[in-house]
Amino acid sequence: MSQISWGIIGCGNVTEKKSGPAFNKVPDSKLVAVMRRNAEKAADYAGRHNVPKWYANGQELIDDAEINSVYVATPPASHIDYALAALKAGKNVYIEKPITLNAAEAITIADAVKQSKGKVSVAHYRRGQPMFLYVKDLLNSGAIGEVRTVQIKMWQSLRPQLITQTEDNWRINPALSGGGYFHDLAPHQLDLMLFFFGEPEYYNGRALNQSGYYECDDNVSGQIIFKNKVVVNGSWNFNVSVDEKIDQCLIVGSTGSISFPVFGHDVTVRVGADEKTVHFAPLEHVQQPMIEKVVNYFKGEGENPCSIEEAVLLMKIIDAFSRPL
Repeated sequence: MSQISWGIIGCGNVTEKKSGPAFNKVPDSKLVAVMRRNAEKAADYAGRHNVPKWYANGQELIDDAEINSVYVATPPASHIDYALAALKAGKNVYIEKPITLNAAEAITIADAVKQSKGKVSVAHYRRGQPMFLYVKDLLNSGAIGEVRTVQIKMWQSLRPQLITQTEDNWRINPALSGGGYFHDLAPHQLDLMLFFFGEPEYYNGRALNQSGYYECDDNVSGQIIFKNKVVVNGSWNFNVSVDEKIDQCLIVGSTGSISFPVFGHDVTVRVGADEKTVHFAPLEHVQQPMIEKVVNYFKGEGENPCSIEEAVLLMKIIDAFSRPL
């Protein structure tokens, strides 16, 4: 196909700026329709973003003959149903992260892809951003020697400021999100580890609810050992004081280190006494570089920037890290 004609299922907050407008800014891509169960909000979104059509029913959008690709941007609980319906109709599917509530659901989607004419790509969009491509280039060029260990720290308060607060706060409802804030934020960090270091050999972790503030876990820790012997240790805590919040990924090599916030814009490289920090300007639409890669893949002109198989592996790691004590 020479033109990717999109329909968005779930035109909520995440699509307002991060992704939605980018579909009309990428070559050979246009946004044809949006869907939201609340018809008034769907119509409002379509009007504000100059989208020709809107629906209050997902299947009706999928059945629209003008649409050949569907972006599933609902909370994770409904990803599997919409993805399977779109694949059954032969449509391409771009699915928000986390792709599903758990690995079993992700495997179901992977099986459906094999039976469909449609393609699937997953919205681990940091893979397309210049900042993280820069980190990957540093690692590949041996800028800090051989990587020994990685330390991930994501510590936030009970109501993290870096998360959009919604009326229903579905992110801390396990039935809708799969878990808590860990399920919403950790996919970004853990997918980058797969992007940087390849195939893991071992992964395990534990989760608990320390604060009792809500029903899901608020403290998660885990370890990944990759086949190239890189060791990753991660800590996600969502009940610390606001003064103790931190977002840091520290990659330590045999000759130096690279550090950066996964939700920030600066990368610092230290080798011996030399230190350099590179600043990356915030992107207007954070998903636009990834969407461009997805469009090229759907057109048959590029590789899949994040495959269903990679998403299944990530969900297996999230499942392992989320096991209760």
